[in-house]
Order: sequence, then structure tokens, then C-alpha cells
Amino acid sequence: MHRAPQVVVTVGAPVERLEVHAYTIPTDEPESDGTLEWDSTTIVVVEAHADEHAGLGYTYCDAAAAEVISSQLAGVVEGEDAMDVRAAWLRMCAQVRNAGQPGIGFCAVSAVDQALWDLKARLLGVPLVVLLGAAHEDVPIYGSGGFCSYTDERLCEQLGGWAEAGIPRVKMKVGREPERDPARLDAAREAIGDDVELYVDANGAFARKEALAWAERYAASWSVTWFEEPVSSDDLEGLRLIRDSGPAGLVIAAGEYAYVPADFRQLVGCVDCLQADVTRCGGITGLLSASGLANAHSIDVSAHCAPAISTHAFCAVERRRHLEYFHDHVRVEGMLFDGVPEPDGGALRPDRSRPGNGLELKHREAARFSVQLAEVTR
Repeated sequence: MHRAPQVVVTVGAPVERLEVHAYTIPTDEPESDGTLEWDSTTIVVVEAHADEHAGLGYTYCDAAAAEVISSQLAGVVEGEDAMDVRAAWLRMCAQVRNAGQPGIGFCAVSAVDQALWDLKARLLGVPLVVLLGAAHEDVPIYGSGGFCSYTDERLCEQLGGWAEAGIPRVKMKVGREPERDPARLDAAREAIGDDVELYVDANGAFARKEALAWAERYAASWSVTWFEEPVSSDDLEGLRLIRDSGPAGLVIAAGEYAYVPADFRQLVGCVDCLQADVTRCGGITGLLSASGLANAHSIDVSAHCAPAISTHAFCAVERRRHLEYFHDHVRVEGMLFDGVPEPDGGALRPDRSRPGNGLELKHREAARFSVQLAEVTR
């Protein structure tokens, strides 16, 4: 039985300030998926301060999101009651309406919303999962990486390592050079064995009929059970076609680029499993909205990336399926934060011994990755 820390209620505390940082961390080697190549990851971190407490949130986004937070969002959050997180979310959504909500605008909202929920939990002296209301004790995970740029040896080392560590499902990228993929899939299946689920992610690399043909082949030849973004997530008809016409045991998933509630409303009738990224979809408030939509349509929700900041929140998602234990983000979060949850039996469990989300920014270690931000005068 879990015992939460003693509750010390602080009510009516105004948000004193938002402190914003941006960091760019090089990858451990060049990486690519079906459509993109990259060699670094940028994270924008927000600390919301009130009554000698600080809540933490972040988004994986261009450093321009930090400027949006400083110039657009801070003015509608600072000075307001830290307990009223949903009211702050509504003000932030209105503030970025004309500037553009989808994209950088909602990435910025997401980071601040997370920080405000974390701040509220810390002011109340309870773990974030307790404040949100836990529906589950943990979140199952799947190992995610398997980049197209990897050698077969590196691919097998990574996926096989997760399998040996007790993670019962792993995902690899496909679609950059489709002619290479059969050999890569053969190697991956041999490395993980027959008892570990194999997932693939095309990142929208295929056209509709091409994706449908690969769906049949993935399932028949390599027992693949998850096909993510077989076509662009903007191609709703294509997603629906592959979901309805593909193999019965192959889950079609998309949603990592869903930002505003309308994005999820459009996707929910086109996929078997909805993906939501708490660093993009409007933070925890936006995630809970998407969760309600998925619940009403009887489909599951999978957490896209950002495992450290997603664990508490996804334990409050009724139909949570699993969480993406993404190589890049696991590495970045371990470098920048204390309190990062570690896998246990193929799942992540929120730390109930600490208030809030349990994360603390390691300012000194993070400083060497800092991105210089422009001064904003309000």
C-alpha cells in the first residue's frame, strides 16, 4: 500500500514567475527515420515558481518555444492562482490563438501546463499521480529506437538489449530504404526472439497502397503487431484505409503530431490506437481531454516519447496502452534531471515518495548545453 507524503496545503499562492531554459544535446551518433535525419535534440524547460516551490515541465521543440513562453504565456500566468491550472490553460490557449496554436504554440503551452500541474502538486505536498487521480499503478513501456541509420549490429544490440532487460516489446524505424528493411527485420527478429513483440514506425514514409502491401508483409513474415504512421498522419483517409484493410492483428497508430483537441477528434476514427505526446498536446490538461475522447470511442492511448514527464500523467489515463521508452529522450532526461524513473518489469512506475512529478533540473550539468535566448520585455 502506498503512503503519500503528509499534505501541507498552500492555497491562494500566486504564480510568481516562469523561468525558461532551452538546451540542445548532440545525439550519441547520427540518427534517421523514414523521412528525417538529425544529430541533436532540443528541449525547452519551464520552472513555475510560487511560495518557495517550483514546478517543472518541458517540451521537445525548437528553442523558439521558449520565446513564446516568455513573450506570450508568462503574462497570462504570472500573478494568477497556482491552484487554478485549467483556467491558466484556457488563458494560454486564447493567448496563442492568433499566433497559431498547432505546432510551437501548443508545445509552449504544454511545457507551462506540465509545470503548473507539478507546482500545484508540490504546493499540496502530494505526488502528481495522486493529484490527478491514478487509474493505474504503472505504465507498460516499449523500447524505441532502431534508427534507419544504425548498422545491423547496432540495431540488434539495442533491441536485443531491451529484450534481455525484460522489456517485452520493441520498435524500429522503417521506410527510408525499403529494400534494406527485410534484412533489418530479419536481424531484429533474431535478436529479440519470438516472445518479444516487434513494432515498426514508418514516420509517414509510404504512400497508401505501398503501406498496405508492407502491412501484410510485416505481419506475415516478422509477426509485427504495431505499424505506426504508415502514411502521413495528415492523410486521414489513408490511415483509415490501412486500419480497415490491413491484417487483423496489426495495430495502426498515429497521433504524435496531434496538438489541439480537434486533431484528436479527426484521428480517433482512423486508427486502432491513438498516440498522445504530453509535450505537444497541451500538456496534462490536453492529455486528459484526449483521454476522455479515446475512452468515449473505446480505443487505447499510447504515450509518445518523453517518458520521465509522461509517467505520472499516463497513470491517470483510463485506457493507457503503453509508453514509448525512446532512446534519445531517455538519454537526454537522464543527463538533465534527477528523479527519472527506471524500468521495472517492463513498466515505469511514478515515484509516490516525492511531491509533484519527482523531477529536478540539474542546472549545473545542463548549463553546458544551454541555448542563448533573447531578452523579452513585457
